[in-house]
Amino acid sequence: MAKDPLRVGVLTGGGDCPGLNAALRAVTKTLILQHDAEVVGIRDGYRGLVERSVQPLSYQDVGGILTRGGTILGASNKADPFNYQPRGGADVSAQAVSTCRSLDLNALVAIGGDGTMSIAHGLSDLGINIVGVPKTIDNDLAGTDRTFGFDTAVSIASEAIDRIHTTAQSHHRVMIIETMGRYSGWIALHAGVASGADVILIPEIEYDVEEVAQVCFTRQQGGQRFTIIAIAEGAKPQEGERVVREQVDKTSDSVRLGGIGRVLADDLEDRLDSEVRTTILGHMQRGGTPTAYDRNLSTAFGARAASLVAQERYGRMVALQNGDFTTVALADVANKTRTVPLDSPLIASALDVGTSFGVQNLDDELPDSDAPAST
Repeated sequence: MAKDPLRVGVLTGGGDCPGLNAALRAVTKTLILQHDAEVVGIRDGYRGLVERSVQPLSYQDVGGILTRGGTILGASNKADPFNYQPRGGADVSAQAVSTCRSLDLNALVAIGGDGTMSIAHGLSDLGINIVGVPKTIDNDLAGTDRTFGFDTAVSIASEAIDRIHTTAQSHHRVMIIETMGRYSGWIALHAGVASGADVILIPEIEYDVEEVAQVCFTRQQGGQRFTIIAIAEGAKPQEGERVVREQVDKTSDSVRLGGIGRVLADDLEDRLDSEVRTTILGHMQRGGTPTAYDRNLSTAFGARAASLVAQERYGRMVALQNGDFTTVALADVANKTRTVPLDSPLIASALDVGTSFGVQNLDDELPDSDAPAST
């Protein structure tokens, strides 16, 4: 008796991110070509599971999307089935499970960040065969050294800082560039080092505004009449608080960070004679075509996720560790945040070339205690 074809659902959860379409393409094409599977696209992340909004995905449907930003399936960061905001925060996970059953799905591939993986772990506990693919521009997902989308965000931020350099030099200004990243400083660190920022401020190291002002003053006195400061949106001063741009209802992640760059500008203007300007890069870091690195990483992740499904190795997420592809248990990823370690080789390199992290002695600093758990 012939075996029924493998039938697999795939969704792109959370916020949009460069490389989502590339990963979706890899999952779909690998399942179809290598495993003769039927692929079902779940629209708008987990919302599609709750509302039963789906579409078939053929080989042709995912052709020509490798270089496109965003996701052809749509995404949502307000569709956690365990806290479903469109229905007042109700737990509708049973309905999501029912949709998987009614669609005769053998497995589900969830492409997303920490929220998506935490939900995937919850659905796995309810009996759904699920495999995760790590994406986020923030690079803060536990269990993997890199997520796709991060390289593109760093490239965009680096180019922006490069351009701001010319204005800073021409007008002898202190220029502050605020990046995204939530509670981790990966984007600010990598973009800051790549673009030669004089000061890099990240959430993992509470900065001393007096020290930052001293760096600006010393540069001016030494003939370098401008200063470039890269600051992560989750950074905060010593004895201070993170800056919350807004509280958003009807979403599982209600805190929107942002605005620390302007706070720092006000603090520095009280201490310096120089003009101080702030640029907030915002969502431009998440848009546009992915870099070649992110396209390759997305493709590798997606193909390996499809193979995990075929091998029935469920409850796991594909990952990159120490340059090698591997897998980790969703249980080890859920509800965790990967922050920048203070012994990061990139921090050490930045210190060697004279970059300031807003403190006199980094050895005296400890990771921020009120950030989500770090791995």
